[in-house]
Amino acid sequence: MVHSGFSFTLARYVGRRFVMTTCLTLLALTGLISLFDFIDLLRRAAAHPEAGLMRVLEITALHVPYYVIYILPFAILLGGVICFSRLARSSELVVTRAAGISAWQVLTSPALCAALMGLAVSAGLSPLSSFSYGLAAQLDKTWLRGQHDHDGTRFSDLWIRDPGNPAAHGDVIFHIGTLQQQGRTLRGQAITIFRLGHDMTLQQRMEVSEGLLADGLWRLHGVLVLSDGHPPQWKNDSLFPSGITAETLKQRTLPADALSLWALPGVIKLLRHSGFSTIPYRLHFQGLLALPMLAVTMTLVSAGFSMRPAGRGGIMRMLGVGVTAGFALFAVSKIAEQLGKSGALPPFPAAWGPAGAGLCLAAALLLHLEDG
Repeated sequence: MVHSGFSFTLARYVGRRFVMTTCLTLLALTGLISLFDFIDLLRRAAAHPEAGLMRVLEITALHVPYYVIYILPFAILLGGVICFSRLARSSELVVTRAAGISAWQVLTSPALCAALMGLAVSAGLSPLSSFSYGLAAQLDKTWLRGQHDHDGTRFSDLWIRDPGNPAAHGDVIFHIGTLQQQGRTLRGQAITIFRLGHDMTLQQRMEVSEGLLADGLWRLHGVLVLSDGHPPQWKNDSLFPSGITAETLKQRTLPADALSLWALPGVIKLLRHSGFSTIPYRLHFQGLLALPMLAVTMTLVSAGFSMRPAGRGGIMRMLGVGVTAGFALFAVSKIAEQLGKSGALPPFPAAWGPAGAGLCLAAALLLHLEDG
């Protein structure tokens, strides 16, 4: 009797094979990239003997979660190709098809496992990646670049909108020639402060030679105040409340792909309110949200090119085409990402478009395979 219902035993078997193969592939690819990263760090550490081998190994290990996020789609693609091609060569897929079980029923478990893996990486691993990447960047800065904490961070030609000035009845725009960050204290020079009204008209301009920002308050020195309808006023010292913090500037300097899924909405809101561009951060946020869908797409792509019965011939050619198609999908996603960063494409379609298009093409290929 032909049984065409869903088999949980088969789903567990195929899902377990798929997850094991994908995890081993992910481990191998991560180890390979970490090896190249270790060699590069070791080359850089040759100029800093005080760093030592253990410090280089520590930085390499801290980079691993960051690499896993980007390697996962490739691991799913290669792991799926290996898993499904083995099932085809062992005639297990032929037996399931003879039992009346369709390819979609066979792929339900791997697709679900791939989606869960993508969700676990984007929601669970990205916070660990953000923390470890920041720690690795700090160790790299201290041991491989010779920059210590007391050196601070220096900004130049900085434009920023004050995100929360309680004394302003409108917007406040800062232009700071040089800004030195030391801990939670900011010291700026050649500062210009523009106070705008609610109708975006310039109400006051302040030229400041030097200013110190701490605890939400600018302590300004050498202030020239220019107001419409009033003569210029010179002040040796002045206090000016501000919502600018060292955290604001720290979030601005962090690369978007070093932030976690949960931290990105707050950073986007903060940067938007401060007048900075949020495109890279919104693009990375949408990319993390789309990662489970991309994982499912890679699963279906690998299945479409590797579930061909072994007796039909051309297996190696089909596998090669499948791997090439997966890398082509990656190239298209990178092109869409660059278009998104340039502003030519909104972040949502730039992140979701390639995964959605690849999913439709993979589904069409599997429908052809099922009918063929």
